[in-house]
Amino acid sequence: MSKERWKPSVTVAAVIEQGGRYLLVEEHTADGLRLNTPAGHLEPGEAPQDGAVREALEETGRRFTPEALVGVYLAASPDAQGAPTTWVRFAFCGSAGDPLPGHALDEGIVRTLWMTPAEVQASQDRHRSPLVWRCVQDHLRGQRFDLSAVHTDASAQGGGAG
Repeated sequence: MSKERWKPSVTVAAVIEQGGRYLLVEEHTADGLRLNTPAGHLEPGEAPQDGAVREALEETGRRFTPEALVGVYLAASPDAQGAPTTWVRFAFCGSAGDPLPGHALDEGIVRTLWMTPAEVQASQDRHRSPLVWRCVQDHLRGQRFDLSAVHTDASAQGGGAG
């Protein structure tokens, strides 16, 4: 009997803190306006760190420089079509520059917000994922792993097997 193979969806996130506040995005979703760290799907041929840089630029208009891995997370929720989906999230922390003049935010992104940890915690009912607050908590408590903990082999770059 053949059983379909489980294939989690991989996402990347940028945890950006500056002056005691975290950069979040407010975005349209099937469940209404939600808050998220700059995050999105890892694309074929892309290293996780590069995906976080790309997503941060697309969603915030800022260049993100990853400095450490905050963690790798697993969660389950429906995808955009409502199908049960398991998500693997690579969350990186680092710094972001000023907004690039004239850079449009990704479709669906309403605005960016700088929020205190207390504001992030208080807004959990509006988070796109339970991983938003967890990543901020882990960052606050100083959880960091060297970027070398995430290795992308050359066989996975340039489109990979997909």
